Amino acid sequence: MSSDLDIQNTIYDTIFEQVPFGIAVSYNCYPMKVSENKNASINAMYEKITGRKREEMIKLGWAAITHPDDLQENLDKYNQLQEGKIDSYSMQKRFIRPDGSIVWVDMTVARLNFEGSRYNHISIVQDITERKQMEDALIESERSKAVLLSNLPGMAYRCNYDRDWTMQFVSEGCYELTGYKSDSLINNRDLSFNDLIAPEYQDILWNVWKKTLSKKKPFKYEYEIISATGQRKWVLELGQGIYDEQGTVVALEGIIIDISERKEHENKLKYISEHYELTGLYNQRYFEELLVKESKLKRCDKKAIILINLKKINSVSLTYGYNFSRRLIVELAEKLNMLNNNNIILFQISLDRFAFYIKKYKNEFELIEFCSKIFCKIKEVQILNNLGCRIGIYEIEEDNWDLESIIKNVSVAADSVNNKSIFNYCFYNDELKAKVTRENDIRDELFKEITDDNSKTIYLQYQPILNIKTGKISGFEALARFKSQKLGLVQPSEFIPIAEEMQLIVPIGLRVINEACKFIKKLETAGFDNINISVNVSVIELLRDEFIDALKTLIKNAEINAKNLGIEVTESIIMDNFEIINEKLYKLREMGIEVSIDDFGTGYSSLSRESELNVCNLKIDKYFIDKINEQNSDKIIAGDIISMAHKQGHFVVAEGVENKEQYEYLLKNNCDFIQGYYIGKPLDEKGVINLLNNN
Repeated sequence: MSSDLDIQNTIYDTIFEQVPFGIAVSYNCYPMKVSENKNASINAMYEKITGRKREEMIKLGWAAITHPDDLQENLDKYNQLQEGKIDSYSMQKRFIRPDGSIVWVDMTVARLNFEGSRYNHISIVQDITERKQMEDALIESERSKAVLLSNLPGMAYRCNYDRDWTMQFVSEGCYELTGYKSDSLINNRDLSFNDLIAPEYQDILWNVWKKTLSKKKPFKYEYEIISATGQRKWVLELGQGIYDEQGTVVALEGIIIDISERKEHENKLKYISEHYELTGLYNQRYFEELLVKESKLKRCDKKAIILINLKKINSVSLTYGYNFSRRLIVELAEKLNMLNNNNIILFQISLDRFAFYIKKYKNEFELIEFCSKIFCKIKEVQILNNLGCRIGIYEIEEDNWDLESIIKNVSVAADSVNNKSIFNYCFYNDELKAKVTRENDIRDELFKEITDDNSKTIYLQYQPILNIKTGKISGFEALARFKSQKLGLVQPSEFIPIAEEMQLIVPIGLRVINEACKFIKKLETAGFDNINISVNVSVIELLRDEFIDALKTLIKNAEINAKNLGIEVTESIIMDNFEIINEKLYKLREMGIEVSIDDFGTGYSSLSRESELNVCNLKIDKYFIDKINEQNSDKIIAGDIISMAHKQGHFVVAEGVENKEQYEYLLKNNCDFIQGYYIGKPLDEKGVINLLNNN
């Protein structure tokens, strides 16, 4: 008997320790000393699940390591077991491990009724933590899905891959999105989803899905549906195909979201970005985008740009106010818009510029005829009839779709319109192309001149000025010359406006004054310390705050007498900025610099303010000198100008004197100085010194 009992105990101990679940026998809920509960048996798996050793669990009792939320239920059932009211119970509960982590167990507790046994109950636990986490995750997932579906601004679906998009499942958001209950769409009970899609999108949507599924990619597309009330709504569909093991599409799943609000906002922004705010016409941005698209079509039909330039609208704004000119432009836009058709589109580039893009015309004569229609529309608008406009025409070559060049060239054509008529047009042709090319070359050469300190592209020549009363040379006008290997000699009338446009006139002007100052120093050193060298200054230079200080620095560095330097300013720029420029002229005279008004008489408005000018000399424009040779002596007013200038205390220099008759007239009318080919042509530095020595 003893041997059989030993075998049974061995089998029991082996099973007890090796079963894959925790077993505790007579493990009490209250703290006890180990010696007091020698009957308690706890296997290794129980220790592993709780993270505690047998002795520790006995000392603490299982109540101490049970999660507070599960403790009361466990105690109630345990007490019922101990009182004999129940033979067993099961529950899910949580143990608290020593590190504070939680372990979920599925626990079964049963009474032991062995007669004379030292054990009174057994507890079997199985770790279900991972399962509980999965369950919780699943519950949370289902909850999240329910929340998402109930708050989705649209609907979720599962449907067949057929032309009706036969629905297997549709979420409740279907009603708010479409106006139809979910059941109406299931298995096409009342209508199919395809019936809701706007007709123009039905084939497109099918083809996009077909292409997407062939590549097994996610689906994304925006289109319009028509709701039960007939309202069109923009929706975004996001979906994917569901495939079987053979790769066959068995269903489609996804969501369809209402994006009508977003689309409306996008359309408003798109409209703003593509239209001129004042008139609602397409703007320059849309114009450029259209030309880019047109360039890719590779069509052979004729295309042209007609640019309408209304520069004089600025004078209307100054006279009548900005709002008045804006109303004129709105009225004009409405009239020009009447000329639109399938092959003619009107754009507004800026307040004073409109453009027509014309396609499929026959020849130049048709474009000219269209310009006549434009002129007629403009003449219908009050005031603009008297202001006129310039029109540039550019015919687009199929192999030349350079956007920047197109806009630039048609602008050049508009700016090159003949001024004989206030309403006129000009085609961009080879002659204008040559002009643009030359201007670009001049720009390049000017830039090289400024960036290269050793460049001699710009140099000075000096035209003598004669004191007509003494017969002596009193000074010279420094004339800037521009000559390069590529362009040859470039006239000042060509390069100076370009230099001003490029904002290079300032460094070029400083270089010219610096060269003039160096030459004055040479003359003073050679003994000619009473010869004045005058330099022309542009309005851009003169209006700079730094001009006076820069001039002082150049005079100081050259170590010359300031009275030997002259500054010439054209009459027109004084009249445009009278107060500011006249104050600067005063500062120049304070420095001892001789100040002259160049081209005097052409800006007639200055006659009334001539006495206020802070100048030394008035240089009579060549126009009045040329009149001296005319037969009708009544038209000669050069003598009157000289007399008036003398009364105001100014000396007079006559420009452009070319013959003896002019010389004698000026001498007779007490002119002070003369300048022109009759006295001498412009000279280089060596020629100047030779002339002075001989004179």
